[in-house]
Amino acid sequence: MKNRKPRGPQPEKVKITARQDQVLQTLLRRPTTSQQLAQRARIVRQCASEARTQHIAEAEGVTVQTVKTWRKRWQAAETPLAAIETAGTDKDLAEALATTLSDLPRSGAPLKFTAEQVCHIIAVACEPPEDSERPVTEWPPRELAEEVVQRAIVESISTRQAGRFLKRGGFETASQSVLAQSSPRQGPGNL
Repeated sequence: MKNRKPRGPQPEKVKITARQDQVLQTLLRRPTTSQQLAQRARIVRQCASEARTQHIAEAEGVTVQTVKTWRKRWQAAETPLAAIETAGTDKDLAEALATTLSDLPRSGAPLKFTAEQVCHIIAVACEPPEDSERPVTEWPPRELAEEVVQRAIVESISTRQAGRFLKRGGFETASQSVLAQSSPRQGPGNL
């Protein structure tokens, strides 16, 4: 069987200083290190050796693109990491390495409702529907959606979203004011 020579150019090795490697090894040995962080640390350490991207991917059970991603991420962080290594403690360096090997923050979808609007919607859901001249005894999602739009709490809200607010809180209107009720105190003399 022939020993196949890898195709394509040899990827650029990442630079890991001895101190960085020591901290990475400490992270790998620590039982509280997440599997994800440990795998990324192993990938970066292998990228510092002569290992090819394909071989690293196969060894770690990830895609070639994943190896390329962490190689690029480490290379982009080499200068800041060197600065932290020079000026900081091992703890600072470990935190910087963990941050470098962590997922980037994701933006996600913007919030549709502000916290204030959510509070107002929940407050309406806690009111008896009869107070809003609604012909129901409990808030159905459609009625709640119509009411909060009518009161200009929100510009628009779907019936489904209004239903989520009702379902999430398990809101039920009290038959009478709960705050006004007081029960007699049970003291040693009232037993």
